[in-house]
Amino acid sequence: MRPDWLTHPLRWQRGPVPWAATVRGAAGMAVPLGLAVAAGRPAEGVLAGLGAMFAGVNDRPAGRRTGAVQQAVPALAGALGLLLGAATGWWAVPLLGAVGVLSGAISVTGPVASAAAVQLTVLTVLGCGMPVPLPGWAKAACYLAGAGWLLLLRQLTTHPRPLHAERHAVAAVFDALADALDATGTDRAETARRRLTAALDRAGEQLRTDHHHTLRTRLAAASALSEAGVALLRDARPLPARLATGPRRLADAVRADRLPGPLPVPAAETPATAAFDRAVLRAATAFGETPGAEGAPGTERVRGYGLRRRLAGWVLGARPGPRPGGPGAVPAVPAVRPWGRAGRAYGVRVGVCVAASAALALGLRAGHWYWLPVTAAFLVKPDLGPLFSRVVNRFAGTVAGVLLVAALAPAPPGPWWPVAAVAATGALIPVAQRHFAAQTAVITVTVLAFVTTGGDHGAAPGRLADTTLACALVLLVGHLPGLADTRARVGQRAAHALRHTQRYLDHVLLTERQDPDRPAAEDDAARRAELRRTAYRTLAQARAAAENAAAELRPGAPAEPDWLRLTVHAERLADAATAYAVERDHGAPAPATPAARTLTRALAAAADALDRPGPAAVPPAAPAVLPPELDGVAAEVRRIRALSAG
Repeated sequence: MRPDWLTHPLRWQRGPVPWAATVRGAAGMAVPLGLAVAAGRPAEGVLAGLGAMFAGVNDRPAGRRTGAVQQAVPALAGALGLLLGAATGWWAVPLLGAVGVLSGAISVTGPVASAAAVQLTVLTVLGCGMPVPLPGWAKAACYLAGAGWLLLLRQLTTHPRPLHAERHAVAAVFDALADALDATGTDRAETARRRLTAALDRAGEQLRTDHHHTLRTRLAAASALSEAGVALLRDARPLPARLATGPRRLADAVRADRLPGPLPVPAAETPATAAFDRAVLRAATAFGETPGAEGAPGTERVRGYGLRRRLAGWVLGARPGPRPGGPGAVPAVPAVRPWGRAGRAYGVRVGVCVAASAALALGLRAGHWYWLPVTAAFLVKPDLGPLFSRVVNRFAGTVAGVLLVAALAPAPPGPWWPVAAVAATGALIPVAQRHFAAQTAVITVTVLAFVTTGGDHGAAPGRLADTTLACALVLLVGHLPGLADTRARVGQRAAHALRHTQRYLDHVLLTERQDPDRPAAEDDAARRAELRRTAYRTLAQARAAAENAAAELRPGAPAEPDWLRLTVHAERLADAATAYAVERDHGAPAPATPAARTLTRALAAAADALDRPGPAAVPPAAPAVLPPELDGVAAEVRRIRALSAG
């Protein structure tokens, strides 16, 4: 069996072609570059084209508001980089080192921050080394103009129906739940289960702003229904096909913005399926009164209670939830900090790589030295995949891009072929992002077209040489002792997820069950939903980091905890806690408080062991007074403790 580090470079993400993004990409770079060439101002066109190119890289599926944030924040960071990049010669080395440390530390806090950080670093390098005869403020203005043009195109080409993207994101949660129910008991179950978590996260991201109560209520209903489905998914046995019918009809209703219509009659095959059927009917109340064909076989009329349910917390940690200290408030858990262990380790790695590559480039040539540190800045980003995989794909993509430009060399000379080239590559960027090598090839052609517009007609061989040097340098620095330790990079993410899981477990085990007919029960449900979604979201992030770590090339490295196995057990723990919460809602006994506290303290100790160097305090073993329904919870806590001590 081939190791993961060898096969990872060949993995390709699949998905539909984002046609709207391809149209925006084609016009995004070509229009400003063409206008500038026609006006005899190629330098301004190149900067505007760069702004549009980076905005196109961040042009991902989202609603109007979320998409604007995803593109505007990194664009502002890039403009700041052009303002900072005023140092010349060797003075650029300490500046780039400091910016690299800052950018690396910021990157660990989230995807938008990561995109902003890489643009800050790259544009600081270009500001220092790119020979553009413009002051810093003019460079930043041209860059923002290009990014703003693509952002305007996005607003103009977004689906005209209000909240179209948000509505489809919420519907995707119901569809993902139905797919998970269909896949239970098959080899597709694990993949379907993870897609459900991803769908909940995407929907929460789409509804980040507090602007549409109806969709937020329906997302809360989808989240609560997913909780009820976890008890079924954990059985690992094929389920009746009718169970997926309710979520699919609810998905259709969300997409069409209408009532769901007739729903399947509960069959009550088992207590778990009966609980799920009741959850489907409760979810339907989020749509108001649902008409059904009275007396029709196989259906029952669902009487709406209006929008009774409050939103069960925001799905993402940054999402505004219940007011602090009020009903439904969520206990605070420190976020992944820029200056925590992971932020410091990654910041030092970025700073060392960018500064060293800038010094090497300046030692080799005085002009056009920026390509080498720019390449290093992209290569060192861990969210683009394992290091060895990034290096292989970057080199292969650069070679492909250079060869493609060489093949275009016989084309008629003149200022307009770069405009045609960036129109083609702009259209390809949204699809090419599914593989790092493909993205690199497309961006290489784009940048060489920009460089040609600026007057450098023989840049391709130098770009290939610089990429080779950057790949070698990043491989060397990335495997230095202390900078390649996954306990800092993955351990902090895993510890963060375990702490959120512990808060969720605290609530499930230690909160007194309330009468569902009491108004206070709605606040309790909202709090539990917020804790559950945050736990699953952070666990998914930890698992992604663990998968990257598992595919790293680590010759002669000391043994480290099995991060992937640990995150799998943590996800099973969250599932077991969710299943117990559903069972307790339907009469399961509560555990004794000392036993419950022992379990949660054991999980907290495991998080401390991952996040802090040195031995952690180990609580005593759980007493044997737990109800049988908690056997799975206790077993997973024990496994996590054992793995975190490794």
